[in-house]
Amino acid sequence: MDLPRISPLALALLCVFAPVRAEEATLATVNVTAKGYAAADLETPVSTLSLDREEIARRGAANVGDALRGEPGIAVSNDSAQGQNPVIRGLGKESMVLLVDGMRFNSAQPAGAIASFMTLGLAERIEVVKGGASVLYGTGALGGAINVLMPQARFTPGVGVNAGASYDSVSQGWRGTAVMNASAGDHALMLGASLARIDDYKSPEGRVKRTGYDSDAVIGQYRFRIDSQQQLRVSAQWHRDEDVWYPGSTRPINPANPAVGTNTVHSPKQERRLYEAGYSRKGDGAAPFNFDVRVYRQEMERSIYSWANRFNRDMVTNEVTFRTDGVDAKADWWVHPQHQLALGVNAWKMSGNPDRRMSSPPAFPAPVVNNPFQDAEIRALGLYLQDDMRFGQLNVLAGLRWDQVEGSAKSMNPNAANPAMRRFSGLKEKESAVSGSLGAIYEVAPLLRPYASYARAFRAPGMRERFESGPRGDGYYYTGSPEVEAEQADQYEIGIKGETSALNYQVSAFYNKIDNYLTGQIMPAATTPACAGNAFCKKTVNLGSATIKGFEAKVAWQVSGSHWLNASYSRIRGENDDMNEPLFQMPADEVSLGWIGQIMPGVKGDFTLRLVDEQKRVATRFTNGTENRTAGFVTADLGATWQFAKNQSLRLAVRNIADKTYHEHLSEGLSGSEIKAPGRNVQIAWRGSF
Repeated sequence: MDLPRISPLALALLCVFAPVRAEEATLATVNVTAKGYAAADLETPVSTLSLDREEIARRGAANVGDALRGEPGIAVSNDSAQGQNPVIRGLGKESMVLLVDGMRFNSAQPAGAIASFMTLGLAERIEVVKGGASVLYGTGALGGAINVLMPQARFTPGVGVNAGASYDSVSQGWRGTAVMNASAGDHALMLGASLARIDDYKSPEGRVKRTGYDSDAVIGQYRFRIDSQQQLRVSAQWHRDEDVWYPGSTRPINPANPAVGTNTVHSPKQERRLYEAGYSRKGDGAAPFNFDVRVYRQEMERSIYSWANRFNRDMVTNEVTFRTDGVDAKADWWVHPQHQLALGVNAWKMSGNPDRRMSSPPAFPAPVVNNPFQDAEIRALGLYLQDDMRFGQLNVLAGLRWDQVEGSAKSMNPNAANPAMRRFSGLKEKESAVSGSLGAIYEVAPLLRPYASYARAFRAPGMRERFESGPRGDGYYYTGSPEVEAEQADQYEIGIKGETSALNYQVSAFYNKIDNYLTGQIMPAATTPACAGNAFCKKTVNLGSATIKGFEAKVAWQVSGSHWLNASYSRIRGENDDMNEPLFQMPADEVSLGWIGQIMPGVKGDFTLRLVDEQKRVATRFTNGTENRTAGFVTADLGATWQFAKNQSLRLAVRNIADKTYHEHLSEGLSGSEIKAPGRNVQIAWRGSF
C-alpha cells in the first residue's frame, strides 16, 4: 500500500487549521511522569502522551501495548496475544523504562512483554514520555518512559466501588474488574481485583493457535493520614498469568536436521509480586516543599519452557525469579517564585539465578542442567537535580544526573560440556554515566507554543545481554558478552504545541544518535569459536553508532457541538551507521483518522481508520536476510457508548470491521510465518460505579 507523502510543513499547517484521539479536550492536560511531579503538558518541552481511564476503556485494549497502538511515535512488537511490547521511536523494551506507580519494572525477559505483567483493566492512567528520559529514570530510558498509574487509596468518606466486565468475540474472552475504596477519618483502604479467561483468537485465516491464556490480579493500598500534610502508605500488587504461549518464537530446533521439527517457547505460569511502603509530605504556602520516599521489593517469577512440537513434550525447562529491592526518594519545592527545584535518589538491586534443564530430541535423554549463568546481579545508584524555571511566557527545564551501574555474575555457562565454554572470571563490570537535559517552551499564543529540547541518555547492558550463554528456546545459541559497553544517546527535538477548548495539537521532529548501540547480532558460526559450532548463533554486540530520526503529529478539532475530528501521523527512519543500511526492526509509516461525537441523547459514537504503509526499509546485511518486507494495511474500528444511567455505561464496538488479514512489521516469527493480527472482533463492555 502506498500512502501519500506528507511533508512536515503540510502536517504543521494541518494541525493548526484542521483536525489525537481524545473523547474530550480540556485545558491544561497534566502529566506527572515528564517532570516527576504534576505539571501541565503545555509547559513541558518534550513530547508526551496521556490516556485516562475513559480512553483506555474506549479502546478496549487488553494490555499496554494494545492501548498505545496507533499513537504517533509508538509501535508494537508482539510474539503472542499476551506479549505486546510498546516500542517508542524505534526503541524496544530494553531501551525504555516501564514503571507502575513510578516504580520501575526490572526483569530480563527472553519472551513475552514485560508491559503485560499487569492488568490494564485496573489502571487509572497511562503516561508516556517520548525521547531520552535518563535524568529522572536512569539507565534504559533512551527511548523514553511509560508509567502505568494504578488506583490509590483516597480519603473520600464512605465506601465506593468501580466495576467493569467485557466480552470479545474474536477470542471468546471474558474479563472482569472491581475496585473498592473505603475511608473513615484518617484511614483509607483500596482493594482491587481482576480476572481474564481468554481463548485462542481468530484471524481472517482461522484460529491462531496458542494465543489464549488465563490472568488474575489483586492490588491493595492502605493510607494513614498523620496530619493535613503527611501520610504513610503500604501497597501490594499481585499478578499471575497461566498457560501463555509465544507462537512468534517458533523456530527450527536444528536447521541441519529438519526431521526434528520446531520448538515454541511457553510459560505455564508467570507471576509478579510488588510490595511497597512509603511516606509523603505535601507542602503548602507560598514556597511549598514536597517530599516522598519509598522502599519496595518486586519479584518476577517465571516458568519459561521450550516445547518440541513434533514430539509434544518440553525439551527445555527454566525456572527463574528476578527480584528487585529498591529505594526512591525525591523532593521538589519552590526555592524562588520562578524556580521549582527537584532532586532525587534512586537505588536498586536486581538478582537472577535461572535453573534451566535440557533434553534434546529425538532421543530425549535424562535432562541435564544447562544454566546460562549463576547468581547474577545488577546494582544501580542514581542522583539527579532538576530546575523548572519560569520567565513570563518562557518555561525552561534543565536537569543533570549521575549514575553508577554494576553487573556481576558468579559464572557464565557453568554446565557446558566443553570446559572451554565455561567462564568464572571477568564477570564484573562497573560503569558510570552523566545524563542531562535542557529544554524550553515559549507561549506565543495559547495555540502556538514552540519548544526545543536536548537530552543525553544512557543504557547499561542488561543481565541477559551480559551473561546469557548457551542454547536458548528460540533456536539460537547465545554466546555471552560481559565485555559489552553502555549505550549513550543524544536526542534533539523541536516541536509546537497548542490547546484550547476546541482544538489541541502537537507536532515534533527528532534526531537521535546512539553510540555503542546494543543489539543481538547473528554470528557466523564457522568463524566464531564461542558459537561452539552452532549454525544459529547470536551475540550481544556494540555497533559503533545508530541514528534514528522521525516526525510526528497529532491533532483533535471540535468541528461542532460534541463532535471531534482527530488525526495523527508518524514517520521514523533508522540507520545502521556501521553497515550503511536501515536499522533492524523500524516501524512503518502510518496515519490515523477518527471521529468522536454524540449521536443521540446518552450515546456517543466513534470511528477510527488506521492506514499503515508497507515497510520495505529492512536490514539485510545485519540480519543475514532474515528481516523481510511487510505489506501495508488499513483497519477500521467503530463503536458506541450508551450512558444509560448516571454511573452506568454499556459499550458495543467492532474492531477490524473489514476482517483484514495483516501483521505489524514488528511481529515476531520466521519470515512468512509471523503471527496474524486478530480479525473482526465484536466487543461488549459494561462499566459502573456504586
